[in-house]
Amino acid sequence: MSTVPRIPGTPRGCERIAYAVGFEDQASYSDVYGGGGALVGLDCHLVCPNDSTSDTLIVFMHPVGGGMYLPMVRALAAAGHHVLWANSRYRGADHALIMEKVACDLGEVLCDAKERLGYEHIVLAGWSGGGSLSMWYQGLAEAGHGIADTPSGDPYVVDAERLPAADAVLMLAAHVSRHQILTEWIDPSITDETRPHNREPSLNLYDPANPNQPPYSADFLATFRAAQVARNRRITAWVKATLGEIHGSGDPNREHAFVVHGTMADPRWLDSTIESSDRTPGTCYLGDPRIVNDGPVGLARFCTLRSWLSQWSLDDARCDAIASGSGITVPALVIGNSADDACTPSHTQRLYDAIGHDRKHLHVVHGATHYYTGPDGRTHLAEAVGVIDDFLTTHLA
Repeated sequence: MSTVPRIPGTPRGCERIAYAVGFEDQASYSDVYGGGGALVGLDCHLVCPNDSTSDTLIVFMHPVGGGMYLPMVRALAAAGHHVLWANSRYRGADHALIMEKVACDLGEVLCDAKERLGYEHIVLAGWSGGGSLSMWYQGLAEAGHGIADTPSGDPYVVDAERLPAADAVLMLAAHVSRHQILTEWIDPSITDETRPHNREPSLNLYDPANPNQPPYSADFLATFRAAQVARNRRITAWVKATLGEIHGSGDPNREHAFVVHGTMADPRWLDSTIESSDRTPGTCYLGDPRIVNDGPVGLARFCTLRSWLSQWSLDDARCDAIASGSGITVPALVIGNSADDACTPSHTQRLYDAIGHDRKHLHVVHGATHYYTGPDGRTHLAEAVGVIDDFLTTHLA
């Protein structure tokens, strides 16, 4: 007699339950592939110990990444927790992503977990780009105002009761916001978006003829960072001008897609003395940063006007962990990894400092990479899970 095999990626002694959270979301245009018009379906994986009950659910969501099989998700379930990874409507494709809609998605997942699944306590777990989402969402939920529009001025209403607050927040290998980390990574040697391959040599990290080489001087870094901010704002100015033309055209729901070249040029990848840590110089979490800078998987590579303002604009995007931190009143844990090749030490510290109360804890796993890879990855992961166990026992028992 055959038996149902254990699903690969599911810890021994645990079960993985896949389901969808569906709801209607009235929008004036479609920004995701398929879906049947106003119907949104969110792919969810609940991973928990066999025959185990719990009144607490740890919920992960990333704006675009699908992390149902992340080591952290599996390890927390193996440690006895009920863990849910919920994908936003934009899984795998952030070119038209609207962060306000992602917050709506997370709210609907939490409502379903409470109303249908019966969980009493929710812990938001913000992994990587999910960190700023979790912090921003919690700030929105605790403020109780709901959502009224997007940064482009389009009305988008989410009632406050559909954004239930969590009981605790975990920031795990996280960064402060998508718009801030893009600005820290964007290539300022591109000074004309219509001619992206004509680059200013003195700002091009990957040009051997650039007289500025690691270790970089403080003056060069200041000039470089200012040029990154200026480039983000130039793109934003063009986006707003183009949207203004659309809004005045009599066809206000039109969109425009565009490409952003050069989005992985952070001096930290080449100079390990900047925010000194255990990360390997010359690499980033996506591989060789020189290749990633113009490769197809770079942040913000493919964009739309409205998505740029909601997701990437330094001055307009709202999903910001730093701005949200002072409004968080629930217990918060921030875990950083000292060899993280995506979210560097200042992001970990900024997240911790932004939280305005004293029911917070900071822990750094020394030697751990972003995904807990390498020969000591399991040991590093076990350390992080142990810290989470202790934190939840202390604050939710």
